[in-house]
Amino acid sequence: MSGGTLEDSLAARAGRLFADYRSGDQAKMAELVRILTPILWHTARATRLDAATAEDVLQSVWLALVRKADTITEPLAVLQWLVISTKREAWRLSKLQTKTRPEDVDGATFSRLEGSAAVEDEVVAEDAQLRLWRHIEALSERCRTLLRVIAFADRPDYAELAKSLGMPQGSIGPTRGRCLAKLRLALANDPSWEDR
Repeated sequence: MSGGTLEDSLAARAGRLFADYRSGDQAKMAELVRILTPILWHTARATRLDAATAEDVLQSVWLALVRKADTITEPLAVLQWLVISTKREAWRLSKLQTKTRPEDVDGATFSRLEGSAAVEDEVVAEDAQLRLWRHIEALSERCRTLLRVIAFADRPDYAELAKSLGMPQGSIGPTRGRCLAKLRLALANDPSWEDR
């Protein structure tokens, strides 16, 4: 089984940590935050929120979990609860978020760039990332979700991933391969993309 046994799945690990936290071991919350934040981060960013707003979403969701810890009756559901809460809060804020106007940018951003010797490198790297993400955004929603979770999760939980995507667990690997092949083809056909 690609994702490990059920006992080793991300949902099971999260459930155990959450149960221990509710039993009084406060340190388990820090471990829960450490293992789940990458997935929640990319869940929030998938709604096209800027980094600062995505951070706000995560902070709100983690605080809500602490406040509502006693209302979650099944610890194994904590991962699903967090993902759904993150999506809802991210969508709520994305509707409120307006485009940044030039007058909203403070002088600190520009002064930081003036002192940087590697500004050109940062610009080139940022441009490459934007091009890559444009190609990823052109993929199907299933491919985008699958690639984000697999790319950024320490140990992707294939059982939970299959459940949330509504696909058989055994098809995750082949689907991932097809999604990556589509992405490689799109990048190869993009004249502005250099071999990186």
